[in-house]
Amino acid sequence: MSFTNIEIKAKTDRAVAIRNFLLHQNARVVGKDIQTDTYFNVTKGRLKLRQGAIENSLIYYERENVAGPKASQFELVPLVDGIALLKLLTKAHGIKVQVVKEREIFYIDNVKFHLDRVEGLGSFVEIEAGNVLKEVAVEILQQQCDFYVKAFEIRPEDMMAMSYSDMLLAQVNG
Repeated sequence: MSFTNIEIKAKTDRAVAIRNFLLHQNARVVGKDIQTDTYFNVTKGRLKLRQGAIENSLIYYERENVAGPKASQFELVPLVDGIALLKLLTKAHGIKVQVVKEREIFYIDNVKFHLDRVEGLGSFVEIEAGNVLKEVAVEILQQQCDFYVKAFEIRPEDMMAMSYSDMLLAQVNG
């Protein structure tokens, strides 16, 4: 299935305050997951295999690297056998980079929140206002992101343009 979302990724040292805000707003707590995202070498967009205790899927997406809110078009396929798929995709495409993170997952309506601790990078918050659960106009998705950016006191300088995978690759490539 193909979906669109507006997403924001930002560095944070306010994970406790953000978690408390979400809980006070009666966010649905999905849980805490240890996830490994394996990115593969592809000629267009990004292809990653997510393996965790809560979320397991193959994800293809296209998104600009800009700080602040950005649109992302993605397709997601739930996994049955992640280990076999990892072997097959590694053989076919080769691994570009792996991202290992501890992720807390919350929802308020159609907005998904991640509090992430990423190995080698630090702590982040992600806001993903999307039309996965129900059809929502892009303008509304943008307004939802703007609301939570303000509520979480995210400063413009803390917004990240790059994905975790690009940040890790930048470290390796100097």
